[in-house]
Amino acid sequence: MSEANAITVDVVSDVVCPWCFIGQKRLDKAVAAAGDVEVHIRWRPFQLDPTIPPQGKDRREYMLAKFGSDERIREIHTRIEPLGEAEGISFAFDAIKVAPNTLDAHRLIRWAGAAGEDVQNRLVRRLFQLNFEEGVNIGDHTVLVEAAREAGMDASVVETLLPSDADVEAVRTEIATASRMGITGVPCFLLEGKYAVMGAQDADTLADAIRQVAAAKARGELEKAG
Repeated sequence: MSEANAITVDVVSDVVCPWCFIGQKRLDKAVAAAGDVEVHIRWRPFQLDPTIPPQGKDRREYMLAKFGSDERIREIHTRIEPLGEAEGISFAFDAIKVAPNTLDAHRLIRWAGAAGEDVQNRLVRRLFQLNFEEGVNIGDHTVLVEAAREAGMDASVVETLLPSDADVEAVRTEIATASRMGITGVPCFLLEGKYAVMGAQDADTLADAIRQVAAAKARGELEKAG
């Protein structure tokens, strides 16, 4: 397959964002529907709330402070659940006991990217599942090491790196860069680093954007635009 018919999609997301989980599922469908376009996916960090302490916060208390009432929280969950179900996601919001700080999860995703695109994709999917379907604390290093192992990473290396400051600044810099680019909400899909599709758009919309950008690239128009 020619490189002209291949595009890169950078997905700016946070693994505690339910819309990002829905967006990941829809992107999978879009890639499958995009015909003969070869799509390379890279996951980029974003933190919905970087102020959460490393040990996390009690999720119910955190959500109450943020949204004001159990009724409002239920309303939000009730709106998201059927959308998740349509994408094969079994959201288990009540099972989530800890609102984690996701900085370490993003460091792990970064390392997974160095291990290969497939490894990174497997890891991101697993972290979404652990948080949203199993209610597991993805700020916990033991959980992250096991997720890394399941994704095909060298778990012993991850176990050594996580307690260190390795790539903390690199991840924070990437998050700051996304903010400077005007990304204030996630997911955000950046196609060939030039075109942004904001939000968990439906698969058809994403597939159409992928095809259009691939066609423009094949015609040499992206280089001109740059």
